[in-house]
Amino acid sequence: MRTVLGSMAACLFSVSCGVVEYPLIPGSQAALAKDQIMLVRKEPPSFGYQRLETQAGSYPDLAVFVGKHGNPDFLAETGNWERHYFILYYLSSRQAFACRTRSENHQAVEFAGPYLITPGEYKLLDGFRRNANKKLVPKPSGIVSRR
Repeated sequence: MRTVLGSMAACLFSVSCGVVEYPLIPGSQAALAKDQIMLVRKEPPSFGYQRLETQAGSYPDLAVFVGKHGNPDFLAETGNWERHYFILYYLSSRQAFACRTRSENHQAVEFAGPYLITPGEYKLLDGFRRNANKKLVPKPSGIVSRR
């Protein structure tokens, strides 16, 4: 009896420590990313980078695409109960790619594009990127010598 209860407790504990990827659970990564455009920065890792890594792990086609094209500058994510939708923004080439999971095979991803990023989109996203980079620059210590 103790062995059965111990096994059940171990199973419950291991399940409770897993990554939560369900958009209806407040505070989960999926809920925080839904309907968002996220900066993808490897160092220091941004939420968008972490999200891209998570999604590339879930969708092998996305991992192959990112391996071929490199990390996007921004990742937009949305979805419903049937499909996930992503937009990968590459500012240097001023291109974006739209992606969606296939309804019949939830791990497969369909890609469309490249689409040209409009001047307004570029200006907005580049402004977000520059603002994020400004926050990374260390400020002078402001030490003043006193005589």
